[in-house]
Amino acid sequence: MNSSDAAADPPQASVRVAQVVREYGPFPGATTVHGVTNDGRQVWAATGTRLLAFDPAGGEPTQSLACACDAGTAFDGKHFYQITESRIDKIDPASGAVLRSIPAPGNGGDSGLTWAEGSLWVGQYRDRKIHQIDPETGKVIRSIASNRFVTGVTWVEGELWHGTWEGDDSDIRRIDPISGAVLDRLEMPVGTGVSGLESDGAGLFYAGGGGSGKVRAVRRPRR
Repeated sequence: MNSSDAAADPPQASVRVAQVVREYGPFPGATTVHGVTNDGRQVWAATGTRLLAFDPAGGEPTQSLACACDAGTAFDGKHFYQITESRIDKIDPASGAVLRSIPAPGNGGDSGLTWAEGSLWVGQYRDRKIHQIDPETGKVIRSIASNRFVTGVTWVEGELWHGTWEGDDSDIRRIDPISGAVLDRLEMPVGTGVSGLESDGAGLFYAGGGGSGKVRAVRRPRR
């Protein structure tokens, strides 16, 4: 089920201003945030040379793992998956050791990463695509086209959302997982980018803020 052409925003797509409810960071020793994930207790941010965890209630850093982490991050309930350069590393959350690596589908042009339905879902930034891949081999199972540069990717309650960032414009959008058609858009404040994206499984998204060094909690709309 491949979507060969980027889908245009349908006229019925809901467009609203993103509700940023909290900002975290910048964090000591971290100048940028790439990928973002959530292990159920803590939020983790990929800062280039380490994965940094913080408590979403208090906002204070709680833990860090030294590893290369220059793009999307995911957690499958037991391990982290981290895009760096042209590969995806499977990482032991206790030690930070890389257990295995698979090729990333964008060969270095990859952006967001999330885990859902036993698969990894990888954003490809300039190619404007999201790939579902086999976490053991990196084989592409299917691809979904977007009509914007894709940054972070997340699934929540059966819905596929991804971040976009082009120039000073950035949003968080829900797309049809088959056609790629845009169903909802949350427009971020001008100059506020989304580099990574993860849901808390309930009412919030955590959005990486790139060179701002921040993570922003954004309200997920309920229908």
